[in-house]
Amino acid sequence: MKKELGISVLLFLLCAVTAILNPKFLSAVNLFNTANLIGLYGVFSLGLGLVIITGGIDLSVGSLCALTGVLLAMALTEWHWAWPLAAAMVLGISALLGLAHGLLITRGKLQPFIVTLCGLLIYRGLARFIAGDGTKGFSGAEGIEPLRHLASGKFLGMPMPFVILLVLAVVMWFVLHRSIYGRYLLAVGRNEQAARFSGINTPLVVASAYVIAALLTGVSGILIAFYTNSVGPSNHGNFYELYGIAAAVLGGCSLRGGEGSVVGIVIGTALLLVLQNLVNLLGIPSSLNFAVMGAVVLFGVLADQILKNRAARKITRPS
Repeated sequence: MKKELGISVLLFLLCAVTAILNPKFLSAVNLFNTANLIGLYGVFSLGLGLVIITGGIDLSVGSLCALTGVLLAMALTEWHWAWPLAAAMVLGISALLGLAHGLLITRGKLQPFIVTLCGLLIYRGLARFIAGDGTKGFSGAEGIEPLRHLASGKFLGMPMPFVILLVLAVVMWFVLHRSIYGRYLLAVGRNEQAARFSGINTPLVVASAYVIAALLTGVSGILIAFYTNSVGPSNHGNFYELYGIAAAVLGGCSLRGGEGSVVGIVIGTALLLVLQNLVNLLGIPSSLNFAVMGAVVLFGVLADQILKNRAARKITRPS
């Protein structure tokens, strides 16, 4: 709770500073666009945070967004599938790829970094091959208004992706913080061997985290594809995994595993996007965006290390 309160205060201060430096930050258009981006990035960040809580990592998020975006566009415009079938296909493929990650990690005993790094390369290559290295769009597709509304519509004045993020965040909050499965996730992240000895099916818990993460990435892939209105397989979704990792770390997820919260991930995503908005409003070159992101991740990891060391000293200090 202390971490969530701390980053909430930091988010408030950052918003205040941004508004003072550039009043355009508080304009309705800018707030709507920022909330929209928070929704788009927050969905896959929730899944990535879940994986990080187990002590793992997923580097394939951006490439999976590219692959799902290409398949969705082709299913709707070239194969002339109905949108529910196309969306179900994209989500099903995402879940299967997440299951493959989980099985390779739990049954194959491979490192999550290696498995998902290979996924990053494979899915990007497949997306480029399937699309013939050309950009895919949605012109000519019929009956896709419901999907387009989910990506660019409004609900009570809020962008639909932001509303979807809030709904998914509520669901994930109950899953992580109010269910036995959530306790298992945290236990596996803290000490997988101890969790196994206590009777937890650790391979199943870890594998399921990757399935959920890939499924949420598939949801993001659909929303982002319609938001951009075209999918260039060579660069669509580039570095999205870094945004997700940065948001989770800022939100209090420890890269060692065993710590994290859904509220923290959502606030961390908001903090990251407001920070980028500040960079844009101040006219700082966009080429520095990744430098800012890297500094933010480094700051989050250093803060986590400092807090860990302080906690360890308190425990070992003689009374």
